[in-house]
Amino acid sequence: MKFINVNDIASYIDKKVTLKGWVYNSRSSGKIGFLMLRDGFGIIQCIVEKNKLGDEPFSLFKTLTQESSIKVKGLVVKNERALGGFEILVDSFEIYQLSKDYPITPKEHGVDYLMNNRHLWLRSKKQHAILKIRHRIIKSVRDFFDNNNFTLVDTPIFTPNAAEGTSTLFETDYFDEKAYLCQTGQLYGEASALAFGRHYNFGPCFRAEKSKTRRHLTEFWMVEPEIAFCNIDENMKWAENLLVHIINEVLSNNSIELKIIERDISKLQEINGPFPRLSYTECIELLKKGNYDIQWGDDFGSPEETYISAQYKKPVIVYGFPSKIKAFYMKRDPENEKVVLGMDILAPEGFGEIIGGSEREVDIKVLLDRIKEEGLNREDYEWFLDLRKYGSVPHSGFGMGIERVVAWICGLSHIRETIPFARTMTRLNP
Repeated sequence: MKFINVNDIASYIDKKVTLKGWVYNSRSSGKIGFLMLRDGFGIIQCIVEKNKLGDEPFSLFKTLTQESSIKVKGLVVKNERALGGFEILVDSFEIYQLSKDYPITPKEHGVDYLMNNRHLWLRSKKQHAILKIRHRIIKSVRDFFDNNNFTLVDTPIFTPNAAEGTSTLFETDYFDEKAYLCQTGQLYGEASALAFGRHYNFGPCFRAEKSKTRRHLTEFWMVEPEIAFCNIDENMKWAENLLVHIINEVLSNNSIELKIIERDISKLQEINGPFPRLSYTECIELLKKGNYDIQWGDDFGSPEETYISAQYKKPVIVYGFPSKIKAFYMKRDPENEKVVLGMDILAPEGFGEIIGGSEREVDIKVLLDRIKEEGLNREDYEWFLDLRKYGSVPHSGFGMGIERVVAWICGLSHIRETIPFARTMTRLNP
């Protein structure tokens, strides 16, 4: 008898199959039992009849507990009222292990308790659906870049320098030197772009931000394309096209998961290009009208990003940020040195920044001045400066945080559920 996965069940109507998985829940009424079996690929209802199995096996069935691991053999039949439209008429079953005192029960649990049991919480229907959507988002990101002639070039985790400010670095001993966990792979991505034309790197990033907001993790995943011969306007278009592609892929492939998490997909269906574009200055005026105490030159925090993004049904691109609040490698606007040729994309529904990027500074003298202004060690950036000595060209790139995109697409109020095992200021375990 063939062993199959639940997601393939439609191909085996009126055939006998074998399933292996875990008890999601079970109950019995008289001489009939109902077993919800999950196998990691889906959940299916199994019908257990006493008259068919016999007294002893039916009694054994009634001992099954939540998350017990089992093997089930039976006939696949249609049932429109059942989850997924199919069910299994059980011929026999075998127990691998009886689960005892499973800590996550159908009753309500506090978030801290669930996060302490995250290794088990992943088995729940909603958390499983969120991470399946995360998988689709990551796959669609890779497909988008791979299909547009980008080359994946991995960047190091250990670095000798800062790219996003020295205050958020995780420091570690590296033999006889100091090293830091990477905040971004962007500087190395610039080297790859000048070698491959179109590059992207995709990996974990680490920032020691002492923030307890619903949008911050100390360890997160980011995809960062870097493109040679690309200005800020083209850079914005690449980012816009990427987000539209991701949304379309999730809507096309994850309807079941979106339904499980009760996401209002009508809001996602409105996402298409072009996105509205606002200058930083226009955003300041908008915020002042919304009674925010903010002045030109101030950075946006979560409340400000939430307010701006909530004004639109699509992601909004904010450009022209003040030079003083942006990284040293961002190119200044030739027509206005007070602002950079950079952009952030804010997700709708109040989810805030999901993408940040810029055109990069190509003048080595300007970069040297900024490295000095920032108090950075020039020796750590000599290799980066080489990129401006040997065939420098206009180039741009951006970074997209996977967890923030997952939070937006899934409509989650907190980022901790967007990653298998969240790392925050107060959580290092499990």
